[in-house]
Amino acid sequence: MVETTLAANIGSAARAMKTMGLSDLVLVKPKSVHTEEAYARASGAIDIMDNLKVVDSLSEAVSDCGFVMGSSARIRGLPWPLINPREAAEEAVLKGPDKPVALVFGRESSGLSNEELAQCHRHVHIPANPEYSSLNVASAIQILAYECRMAALGASAFEDKNEQREAPIADHESMEGFIQHLQQTLVDIQFLDPNNPKLLMTRLRRLYLRAELDQTEINILRGILKSTQKLKDG
Repeated sequence: MVETTLAANIGSAARAMKTMGLSDLVLVKPKSVHTEEAYARASGAIDIMDNLKVVDSLSEAVSDCGFVMGSSARIRGLPWPLINPREAAEEAVLKGPDKPVALVFGRESSGLSNEELAQCHRHVHIPANPEYSSLNVASAIQILAYECRMAALGASAFEDKNEQREAPIADHESMEGFIQHLQQTLVDIQFLDPNNPKLLMTRLRRLYLRAELDQTEINILRGILKSTQKLKDG
């Protein structure tokens, strides 16, 4: 949950998670957390409230995750892989055994920023009534948590879809390191103008996130970038 304003929503989210068997709650710069109302809304999910983690950025929150999905009520200008909650839950069950999967929810007033959504492999859109699509963040969490539980209960139906990997999928921290390395290399070889980047890095980020690179592939690509930089310097 990113920059949550109302502690009551955190408590309601904790309750929604516990009823569906989820336990890891991470908060990015919340306004308040452990209030009396939050614990009241959490009801029996006191353990989730007591063990939640507070961090300073979304990157820190998902650093160890191999797959990140962000909830978005809006269609952004640059198309991104968009799925519904049921599809998101199936992806979470398929990829969860490899590395942690993150479901990211934004601010009550404005959701996730474009920069935050760009860190996500998929955007999750809840197909609400278009004439009244306003959905409380804790309610959105309940919907995704329910779908995850249903997908987990029927996980055997998806086992054949899970491709065998020769190396673990790259976590968010490794991917971010690669993206920064790629950007610097493109600047070094004068392919990217840092004063007029346009949407190049956003488009490349979308490309590599869609590829779902594993750690070996990240290492190969970073090796290519290092060799490119050496040739440029030589």
